Amino acid sequence: MNEGIGTNFMNLQFAAKSENESFARVTVAAFISQLDPTMDELSDLKTVVSEAVTNSIIHGYNNNPEGVVTIQAEIREDMITIIVEDRGEGIEDLDLAKQPLYTSKPELERSGMGFTIMENFMDEFEVSSEPGRGTSIKMKKRIESKKALYN
Repeated sequence: MNEGIGTNFMNLQFAAKSENESFARVTVAAFISQLDPTMDELSDLKTVVSEAVTNSIIHGYNNNPEGVVTIQAEIREDMITIIVEDRGEGIEDLDLAKQPLYTSKPELERSGMGFTIMENFMDEFEVSSEPGRGTSIKMKKRIESKKALYN
């Protein structure tokens, strides 16, 4: 992600601890607030960040706090791009993992709706993963802002 006209960005890294999920959600929401999103837009964005970070912590790192979750966010005019990455286990079967109600951790009573929620709340949604190397989730959403950022 590169800074340019009408562009702003942030990068964030934190330990793969469940207590950092809310930190990530609030930090990204604060960054996005400069676009003056509606409450629904802000709520949707906080939800997808929460889902992606939780997936990294629980599925990518198996709750190992030594793992590192990285979030990149970029604002380009009225489009927000969010990338959540881990260097954890990766996903063996991405098509299966994207199926609604599928979870690799049924013993944790996970709903298996994380990818479905992210895909439905965002304008663009892309997952790439390699077993043993980690997972990257890239999401984009156009903000119907009351004030545009073009400076």
